[in-house]
Amino acid sequence: MDKFFNSIRSIPLRRGPARMAGGVAGGLADKFGWDVTIVRIIMLVSFLLPVLGIGAYIVAWLLIPAQDDSIILQKWLRKF
Repeated sequence: MDKFFNSIRSIPLRRGPARMAGGVAGGLADKFGWDVTIVRIIMLVSFLLPVLGIGAYIVAWLLIPAQDDSIILQKWLRKF
């Protein structure tokens, strides 16, 4: 399982430090050089399609590493 999470860490994308919820919008904005407000608006609009928007956000929140390279899903799996 560590090999999987290490491969995720090799992707140059991190959840942003300027968080309103999980930091996903901030991380995407930093990665692509976009305004975080625009990314948040796009995400809010995508939530009108619950399976796509909310599901994608939850998966991103679980798998995108934080600034300190910690991955939430990996932390949860280590507890079991």
